[in-house]
Amino acid sequence: MSNGNIKKTAAVAIAAAVVSIAAWKAPQASSYLSAASSTAAITAAPAGVVSPAVANASYAPVVERVMPAVVTIRVEKHASYSPTDQQMPDDDFLRRFFGEQMPRGQQAPRGQQMPRGRRAPGPVERGLGSGVIVTKDGYILTNNHVVDGADTVKVDLPDRRTFSAKVVGTDPATDLAVVKIDAANLPTLVIGDSDAVRVGDVVLAVGNPLAVGETVTSGIISAKGRQTPTGDDSYQDFLQTDAAINHGNSGGALVNVAGELIGINSQILSPSDGNIGLGFAIPSNMAKHVMNELVSNGSVRRAKLGVTIQGITPDMAQAMNLPNTRGALVSTVDAGSPADKAGLKQGDVITQFNGKDVSDNNQLRNAVGNTLPGTNVPVTVLRDGHTEHFDVMLGELTNAKGSASRGGSNGERGSEGRFGMSLQSGENGVVIAELDPNGVAAQSGLQEGDVIQKVDGKAVKSAADVKAALDSKDGKPSLLVVERDGRSLFLTLRAE
Repeated sequence: MSNGNIKKTAAVAIAAAVVSIAAWKAPQASSYLSAASSTAAITAAPAGVVSPAVANASYAPVVERVMPAVVTIRVEKHASYSPTDQQMPDDDFLRRFFGEQMPRGQQAPRGQQMPRGRRAPGPVERGLGSGVIVTKDGYILTNNHVVDGADTVKVDLPDRRTFSAKVVGTDPATDLAVVKIDAANLPTLVIGDSDAVRVGDVVLAVGNPLAVGETVTSGIISAKGRQTPTGDDSYQDFLQTDAAINHGNSGGALVNVAGELIGINSQILSPSDGNIGLGFAIPSNMAKHVMNELVSNGSVRRAKLGVTIQGITPDMAQAMNLPNTRGALVSTVDAGSPADKAGLKQGDVITQFNGKDVSDNNQLRNAVGNTLPGTNVPVTVLRDGHTEHFDVMLGELTNAKGSASRGGSNGERGSEGRFGMSLQSGENGVVIAELDPNGVAAQSGLQEGDVIQKVDGKAVKSAADVKAALDSKDGKPSLLVVERDGRSLFLTLRAE
């Protein structure tokens, strides 16, 4: 955490930081969780003329329905000290420079003596976020990062009632959580269909930014299917909005003009830790699936297809004679997996899953993750220029990870050459022994230790095999199958 915020990544090229808008600190200006706000643009009437539609435009009827179902969530966490935590050495040499303000370990309160072998209790850290009531008996959707690690959770309703809450379940992979309060006949929001949302739709964001009180702001849907550079293995399919998101509104509602919940506000992208109009909300369809799993099972079950997939670049599409870059490229098929049993192969491009088109690898991963294990789904692939159809009985995803290995090397080492890589024969292919960081190979994504197994579909066993295959392309991109950390992936390499 930094400055009270949970930051999942350092940034993009413009030094912007992705911020999960939550905090573990007492109320200090910018120490809160997340919000969203912005102003929706309305087409201007001719100069000097105010259109009656503009003059009478109001979201008040929608807001009156939505606000009672959006709550404030307050959390507390009791920090603990280890014997050496937060303690400076009792060193007279250091004290000569820093004076008596230099702490001698943990001090007892004035007028009291700390028992020998005991330490003072750690400080209480407090945070604030938002949530959405989705059932009349008190189930509330929020962000995982709002309640993660909390010892106590309190929910403040807009009618000024406060309830103690129980965390029903959390799902860090989607940054969602469900809490429950003991109440009845609560106002709720209808969960809308986030798949039906269009770029340009007007949206309202509701929450408690910076603890100023329940606040409504407006904006539009700026994009769909967004990923943020969090650098983890999360499921992301964000709705992007220019509604300003500030600390205090994490877990709050993003609704359409019909008052339906279409997203749970979660992150911002900002170089300043404040709103610049790049906000991200978890789509309601994903949130609904996760909520149902958490309420029913306490955890989220996800289906397993049994493949490693990657996106398709223009060079890959050219090398594989694909019509476009849409779809998900299968780089590895796990032996004995549902995909293997159904007949999928390395190099297949999955173009449809369960009756829906696949735009890229992230969309496919989310689609599989939102499907229950044991579901039989149709899968369409493009293989060698032909469309083929398969029925796959999906398995269940576990957290177990296979061991990673790289083939050992032997034999003569080839020079770096025009691609900037030194090659050496290995057990399972040709090992990249050294790599020029400014060379073509490094810029194409290859790494030292990678094992080149195939070039344009042909197996290679030596540096000479690789060189001959690459030289034959005459400037066109070559498609490589590379083993890395026990997994295969496709990369393209084009001579300059």
